Amino acid sequence: MGGVEGKCGNPAVPELLGGRGTWVQSGMEPLRVVLPFGIGTPEEKRGSYRRALWEVGLEPLENVTRLDGAGGLLLAGGNDIDPYLYGAAREAETEEPDAVRDALESDLLRQALAQDLPVFGICRGLQLFNAALGGTLAQHVEGHKRPKVREVHSVAIAPGSRLESILGTNIYRVNSRHHQCAERVAPGVGVSATAPDGVIEALELPGKRFVLTVQWHPEARMDGEDRKLLKAFAAAVSEYRRDR
Repeated sequence: MGGVEGKCGNPAVPELLGGRGTWVQSGMEPLRVVLPFGIGTPEEKRGSYRRALWEVGLEPLENVTRLDGAGGLLLAGGNDIDPYLYGAAREAETEEPDAVRDALESDLLRQALAQDLPVFGICRGLQLFNAALGGTLAQHVEGHKRPKVREVHSVAIAPGSRLESILGTNIYRVNSRHHQCAERVAPGVGVSATAPDGVIEALELPGKRFVLTVQWHPEARMDGEDRKLLKAFAAAVSEYRRDR
């Protein structure tokens, strides 16, 4: 829970036609999820997140500042978080930050938590989540940035965690594309997975409908077990809309 130190029966989801936002069920509105990016995020990197959402029946909403009409929030990967957000000076290894994106996503996260909207974070999304809620980041770790490798290392998943309930295992192999990670965990947040070297690989927020963040990139492995993470997120979004 908060203060931890580290090295760093579901509702049916409508299927899509053609992998895009064409809905089979006549008269149904799409399940929309806010998907923010930075101004400088390359189009090819945006595409993998869009496709992952489409594959599980979700329609991405981009270029918005409010969650109106959305049933969830996906915090995607990208550039390093501004250390100012967690009260630190920028170190040499830290990339040029995107303060506008950091501010937007922090605000969207606060909105989502206040409304109990499902939240799923990927890589940078985990780091933004932790920093925005009062945690800190390690600005550089070695051995975790291997973007072209499908399986880089294993993670140990905490028994009884939401992550365990989704993946159905306590040991899981992941890809790895990051050089920063969560260090001091934000108050109230639980660590649900760690790498063999102690790097925090997943965080979740107990007591909420669905708040889960992972340090790896499941959107890049939708042909395998990582698909379960996006399907669980989609089920939570469907449940949220049903309960409104």
